[in-house]
Amino acid sequence: MTASVKPAQTRSVVPFEIKSTALNLIAFSPKTADLTTLETALGQKFGGSDNSFDGDAALIDLSDWPTEAGAPNLSALVTLLRRAGMQPLAIRGTGGLNREAIADTGLALLPGLPPKENRPAARATPTEPAALPSGTMIIDKPVRSGQQVYARGGDLIILGLVSHGAEVIADGNVHVYAPLRGRALAGARGDRSARIFTHCMEAELLSVAGVYRAIDEALPHSIKSLPTQVRLDGNRLVMEAMDLD
Repeated sequence: MTASVKPAQTRSVVPFEIKSTALNLIAFSPKTADLTTLETALGQKFGGSDNSFDGDAALIDLSDWPTEAGAPNLSALVTLLRRAGMQPLAIRGTGGLNREAIADTGLALLPGLPPKENRPAARATPTEPAALPSGTMIIDKPVRSGQQVYARGGDLIILGLVSHGAEVIADGNVHVYAPLRGRALAGARGDRSARIFTHCMEAELLSVAGVYRAIDEALPHSIKSLPTQVRLDGNRLVMEAMDLD
């Protein structure tokens, strides 16, 4: 009698991963639909239009596009920027274009900025905070994976865990008095003086006033699982351990 042999079970392998990441993009914000004027200005500013940027990734920013200029010729603009050495990847604002016209260029459409009248006023000095409406939101329970909490116009204080895959956002500061393992975005409407504070830094993404850092690698031992604050220094995110003793 021959014993039957069952085939060995193979362990399934996940064929891909999706991670948060951050890209450094040049934001090109045209103020005129006249491509000749744009090309001439690029040449004057950077000493020639051919390969001035050496393949730098670019965002076409039409958030403040003048309506009286009419809709831009997006395809021709993309060609112009490529000649200058940029690689346009995305567009913010539509400049009066419809989504089909944008999709035809292959650019990703990013969320637009708030209207100018709703943006915080520019700061007179680096230490002067942007004007924000008063109000603080307090969350006294954990923020689970897939949940998003947004404190509009003020600070966000969270007394519980922020899980992986959760997102906490504030126009002001973000305070997490527990492990921060998800994504935290402070200064969501442009307040560059905003900060992120946590008693236990284990975040997967951090942002202050639109400057992002995705934590794809292991955190430095100086801050990993320790009380940490995150702030802007110019256009760079700085993560610093806090001594709470």
